[in-house]
Amino acid sequence: MKTKDALFEFLLRLADDRLVLGHRTSEWCGHGPILEEDIALANLALDHIGQANNLLEYAAEVENEGRDADDLAYFRNTREFRNIKMVELPIGDFGFTIVRELLFSAFNLHYLDRLKQTSDKQLAGLASKAYSETQYHLRHSKQWTLRLGDGTDESHRRIQSSLNELWPYTGELFDEDEIEEHLVFELNIPNKEPVRSGWNQTINEVLEEAGLERPADDQYMQSGGRTGFHTEHLGSMLAEMQQLPRAYPDAEW
Repeated sequence: MKTKDALFEFLLRLADDRLVLGHRTSEWCGHGPILEEDIALANLALDHIGQANNLLEYAAEVENEGRDADDLAYFRNTREFRNIKMVELPIGDFGFTIVRELLFSAFNLHYLDRLKQTSDKQLAGLASKAYSETQYHLRHSKQWTLRLGDGTDESHRRIQSSLNELWPYTGELFDEDEIEEHLVFELNIPNKEPVRSGWNQTINEVLEEAGLERPADDQYMQSGGRTGFHTEHLGSMLAEMQQLPRAYPDAEW
C-alpha cells in the first residue's frame, strides 16, 4: 500500500465526518429552541464545515489529479463518501443533536490531541486548529446534556432515548483497518485503543453527572461507512447539499 493513497483515504474520512455532520447541524439554523442556541448551532456547523474544507483541500493536494475541495465535496456520489453512519442520521430533536455532538466531539478531542503528534506536519497543523474548536464543541454539548439529563422528567426521558438510539453507532468511531494501521506505522497517526480509553472516561463522567444510563456495549454496532456503505439518509442529504453546484458546474462565485 502506498502511503500517498492511504493518506488520501484517511483525509477523506476525517473530512467527510465533519462535512456531513456540519450540514446536518446547519439544518437547525432558524429552528433552535432559543435564539442564543440557534446561533451556537450555526457556529458549530461552520466549525465542522471549515475543518472539512481544510482537510479536503489537503486531500486534493495529496491526490494531485486536478480536483479541488469543492470537487471532492460536491461531485462524489454516496458510495464514495467515507463518513461514519452516526453523522448522517437526521437531526431528530434537540436532545438527539446534542447527544450526537457529545459522542462525536468527545472522540475527536482525544483523537486530535494525539493526531497533533503525527509526522505529517500539515496534518498536525490542521489537527491542532481543529482541537481548539473541538474543546468548545465538547463543552457546549456537555453543558446541554447535563441540563437536559438533570432537567424535567420529559427532557430526561428524551435525551436518554436519544443516547440509546445513537449508541449502536459509536463502535464505528474506533474501527481500524489496514489503511489506518499503515499510517500508524508510516506517519504516527494515533492508535485508537488509547483514544477509546479517554473517550470512555469522558462519556462515563458526563453520563453519571447527568443521571443518564450508559447503554450496553454488547449490542450490534453499526459499521461500513468507511468503505462507502451508508444508511438511506445520506443519499437524500447529498442530493440537497450538492444540488446547486451540480446544476451549475461551471459557475464561478
